[in-house]
Amino acid sequence: MKQLVEFLSCCLVLACSFHFTEAPPVVESSNLNSEWSDFWLVRLIFNLVGYASVVVPAYLLISYLKKIKYNETGSGVCYPCVKTCVFGDDISSDLPQTSSPKIVQSKVEKSFQRKAVALVVCAIGLQVSYLTWGVIQERIMTLEYGKTDDSPGEKFTNSQFLVFINRLLAFCVAFIYIMMTRQPRHGCPLYKFSYCSFSNIMSSWFQYEALKFVSFPTQVLGKACKVIPVMLMGKVVSGNVYEMYEWITAGMLSMGISVFLLAQGDSHAHTDSVDDVQSTTVYVLLSGFILMLGYMAFDSFTSNWQGELFKTHKMSSIQMMLGVNLFSCIFTSCSLLEQGAFFEAFAFITRHVEFGMHSVVLSICSAVGQLFIFYTISEYGAVVFTIIMTLRQAFAILLSCLIYGHPIGFLGFIGVLIVFAALFLRIYARSRKANIKKLAGAGTSAKA
Repeated sequence: MKQLVEFLSCCLVLACSFHFTEAPPVVESSNLNSEWSDFWLVRLIFNLVGYASVVVPAYLLISYLKKIKYNETGSGVCYPCVKTCVFGDDISSDLPQTSSPKIVQSKVEKSFQRKAVALVVCAIGLQVSYLTWGVIQERIMTLEYGKTDDSPGEKFTNSQFLVFINRLLAFCVAFIYIMMTRQPRHGCPLYKFSYCSFSNIMSSWFQYEALKFVSFPTQVLGKACKVIPVMLMGKVVSGNVYEMYEWITAGMLSMGISVFLLAQGDSHAHTDSVDDVQSTTVYVLLSGFILMLGYMAFDSFTSNWQGELFKTHKMSSIQMMLGVNLFSCIFTSCSLLEQGAFFEAFAFITRHVEFGMHSVVLSICSAVGQLFIFYTISEYGAVVFTIIMTLRQAFAILLSCLIYGHPIGFLGFIGVLIVFAALFLRIYARSRKANIKKLAGAGTSAKA
């Protein structure tokens, strides 16, 4: 019943958004295809305007309901749904009223063989899901469809549509999983998922757009280095104190990516579809740099906000997956509808069926990969998961170079080695520190 209420609440938020929003006229296809709209900054502004048409009326409605204390004065058929969306549920009423004996959940210890087999399955699942996802992502964003000797072909340029189909399938997977399993009641107001949902779709959009200006190996290494801005921001804003090994590995990451980019030169540009002025080296490098920074900034906020929700409301990972992807679907679908981009995307699919197949596989890999992530972290911890994903980054660079022919000279190879040496050193130091604390705690308990 709880899942049904959450789903109805989601429908209410979507209905309210459409009711209180007067959608702007659909932009004509010819306008969207005009030369000036090829700038990524213009596309970003279009997207933000679409999101604002949902966020602004929803914000005003939520502020009004809080002002009149609707949770205390409201009534009617819609009251439970609105209360869940804006104020959350009071889960204290769910506590048992009788003094029934506590149910002790005992975990059955798995044998070493079963744990090893399960770990291998998780590792293979993560590698296959995200390696396939990376290869198809690069194929969609960097190469033409329908290219023949007589036709130059055409690229698919709408990154937001790819974000939408990925989030739509992930939402469906999470919803089906929740309907089939029992989940804890968390009481979190539904609208709070929208914050990390917005940052999540923005980080994904920046990631897709960056592939138009930098190569996939460069993007992978750049993503590995996002720990640097996170540490600097934590130091400046929160006054966090970091260990010496963290600063050393951060410096190694910075040096490694700098060496790799120096070795790449101009070979990472993918700007065949823009005019001569835009395709200059300065434009390509600056655009790629800004887009990668945008990805890192929004992605850092997403993880921090999700961590806060987990800490405050004690929800499951699947519930987080459902809530975040729900609002991602709402934001992106409204923006796509207002821009008329759905019609363009479907027209592109009718012209190039291969693109439709790639989009479906991309979404499946993304959704399945998320399930493997949740299971691996819950069963084997964050360190094991980080090692698996670090190896995935190395394999992704190798696979991309083999399939798409990205040149990596000796200097670029040295840069890659420095980056992954820093990542593994960071993992080892963190794991060793955790083990020392654990042994120290055990020794203190034994003395007591």
